Amino acid sequence: MRSHLLNDLTAEHYRRRVTEGVERVAAKLAATDRPFTGVAVDDLAPRVDGIDLDRPLHDTSAVLDELEDVYLRDAVYFHHPRYLAHLNCPVVIPAVLGEAVLSAVNSSLDTWDQSAGGTLIERKLIDWTAARIGLGEAADGVFTSGGTQSNLQALLLAREEAKPGPGAREGSARLADLRVFASEVGHFSVQKSAKLLGLGPDAVVSVPVGQDKRMGTVALARELERCKRDGLVPMAVVATAGTTDFGSIDPLPEIAELCEQYGVWMHVDAAYGCGLLTSLKHRDRIAGIERADSVTVDYHKSFFQPVSSSAVLVRDAATLRHATYHAEYLNPRRMVQERIPNQVDKSLQTTRRFDALKLWMTLRTMGADGIGELFDEVCDLAAEGWRLLAADPRYDVVVEPSLSTLVFRYIPSAVTDPAEIDRANLYARKALFASGDAVVAGTKVGGRHYLKFTLLNPETTTADITAVLDLIAGHAEQYLGESLDRAS
Repeated sequence: MRSHLLNDLTAEHYRRRVTEGVERVAAKLAATDRPFTGVAVDDLAPRVDGIDLDRPLHDTSAVLDELEDVYLRDAVYFHHPRYLAHLNCPVVIPAVLGEAVLSAVNSSLDTWDQSAGGTLIERKLIDWTAARIGLGEAADGVFTSGGTQSNLQALLLAREEAKPGPGAREGSARLADLRVFASEVGHFSVQKSAKLLGLGPDAVVSVPVGQDKRMGTVALARELERCKRDGLVPMAVVATAGTTDFGSIDPLPEIAELCEQYGVWMHVDAAYGCGLLTSLKHRDRIAGIERADSVTVDYHKSFFQPVSSSAVLVRDAATLRHATYHAEYLNPRRMVQERIPNQVDKSLQTTRRFDALKLWMTLRTMGADGIGELFDEVCDLAAEGWRLLAADPRYDVVVEPSLSTLVFRYIPSAVTDPAEIDRANLYARKALFASGDAVVAGTKVGGRHYLKFTLLNPETTTADITAVLDLIAGHAEQYLGESLDRAS
């Protein structure tokens, strides 16, 4: 069994086996002609269930053959231009190379004596990102597993920094008094984080959005004033730079003004919109982000990185102390005086992958402008897609995109019942997925069912968008025709 350990004695075995795996995947990518096979759960599950994990195959080639049957053949391939569903991007080759390196070396980014150069690379990338945002010389941060963890850590820091209300005792504010203000179309992780942080059930105040799906600043000011009047403590405002459903960007400069006026921590969830930090054409869309106290970025959304690759950034490095705990066996306090850089001092995680290497390899190969060019392409494609939808009488499109998301609904000319139209759109999405020809997402707007394109692939064209819209209309019309037949 020692022959399976990666070391100096097995380096050649490692080279052959990994090469075989890469060749299998490369062949699969080259032959993939649609994003999904359409396999149903009931068809795939028995194949996986039938495998006896206590009876190994003892041969890598045989294992890869089996993997083809239970995974590679039916995987959802995000690189295909007609994958248009969720915030999953195709990945760039330098990052995939970084993934291979970091997996083989297997550094853990918690302490210097486990990572050495990896620690310095991560810190350099944090400084680079903070500078791109404009957070200032005192900024810092740490890589995380994703936007949900980044938002949780940011709100943890905001909770600890919250000042008690008038008449309260010195020290931290009471948890029951804390309020977090977020857009009604913001990410669900805000509510989840509030619960995990022990805040009350009414802690998250939902701020209405306008027709453009951006947080209403008049409504936010009204809620902040009400909070103050009721003797409660405004803990944080979560502004979103790229909502999951609409890609909308909240008015960051106006929100920053209100946060400054009321003494509230400003967090910007830029998990999606962070690609604009490298944009050559649209960087101004996130003007005001530099005034945030904390920022979430997901490189695995709009920097074309493999999952996972995310970070939380803060304006004041000192606030990261709220996530610090010293263990004698790991990061004793004396290491601080010795200026030994332990990233665990800043992180909610202990053992942590060297995910920063993927971004490092990307920047050193392509440069920030290379990433920005790709993200600009998908933003421009979304603008073209919006024009197509706005001119197509078969569809109602909700809002002009700020990033690369389009939310729309098929509207048949001969049917007026909203519930029946809902069912037609739900059917069309399901039927499209089952066909494997394309993958689109869905959401609700005003209680009604809508469909969604999340465009993150520069290889997607307007011809792809047009073709998928025709497919959706065809499936919806088929459903409505069968529905009429059943009714008669």
